[in-house]
Amino acid sequence: MRILLQQKETGLYFKDIDSWTRDSSGAMDFLSSTAAIDFCVTNKLAGVQLVLKFEEHRYDIVLCLVFN
Repeated sequence: MRILLQQKETGLYFKDIDSWTRDSSGAMDFLSSTAAIDFCVTNKLAGVQLVLKFEEHRYDIVLCLVFN
């Protein structure tokens, strides 16, 4: 399983600071969902969702992230 961040509006995956990609294989893979969420908070990323990506895409899970 891979843990990715994705822009809700565009569907682009996070690759690096100020760099997003359409291809999930080129996206940054976070070690844990907590690390991905902490990264969003630290870098003030808004409008993103957490994607748990499995080998079989039908098992992918998308979680909306809402920060106050």
